[in-house]
Amino acid sequence: MKRRAGLLTCILVLLATAASTAGTELLPASPGCSQIVRHTAYTLCYDEEHEQAAWAMYALTREMLGLPGKRSDDFRPDPLVKTGSARPADYRRSGYDRGHLVPANDMKISRRSMSETFYMSNMSPQKPEFNRGIWKSLEEMVREWARENGEIHVVTGPVLADGGFSTIGRNRVSVPARFYKVILDYREPELKAIAFIIPNAGSEQPLQAFAMTVDQAEEETAIDFFPDLPDDVEEALESKLELDRWFGCGALSAKSESEKAAPPDK
Repeated sequence: MKRRAGLLTCILVLLATAASTAGTELLPASPGCSQIVRHTAYTLCYDEEHEQAAWAMYALTREMLGLPGKRSDDFRPDPLVKTGSARPADYRRSGYDRGHLVPANDMKISRRSMSETFYMSNMSPQKPEFNRGIWKSLEEMVREWARENGEIHVVTGPVLADGGFSTIGRNRVSVPARFYKVILDYREPELKAIAFIIPNAGSEQPLQAFAMTVDQAEEETAIDFFPDLPDDVEEALESKLELDRWFGCGALSAKSESEKAAPPDK
């Protein structure tokens, strides 16, 4: 029994490493990137000025979902950040959640992968009503898309191009006003991409109200998300917003109705 459990652990770690390798082939390019940090199943770009990741990227596969595993909740500094990452104390009594960029629930593939999502380099100050509300809904939607498509690539992080940030803690962690998530389905037969930028606040609007093209997200974030794609493929994927291919046939009308009701939060 012990031998069988050990074999399963090895298989899961190999799968996590494969997912990490797949993700690093499509690393974004962005200003302010002090250091590229590679963990078992995700890669991040640490921005020392803001004491958080400018982006975190990973491949999420159908096989990585539905595995048993409890949150490790072992929040701690990231030992791989050479300049030193933020610390748990920076968030204490700040009123902000330690908001995951790479969700813990996406990394149940191994204990190590799960634990690594609790490095403070993977945290950003998020308002509780955002982190536990619409951001959580988007994370759940991303997992559903991984189940449907088999494998997707996810890039996520705070919008650090805005400027004028307030800060928390002794390390002066910047508090972003907005967060983004970019999703790429790069498996045949249906290549597609979609992006979201959502204010760091509670919202009752549907996710479709915050959807945009990857090109639009690049303009807002100053990040080139998939520079290593062939130019013709990159242009085709990043210039289109095809909600029906992600949300189904009712997506366009759902976005239209939400825009009539209220504009996206500022």
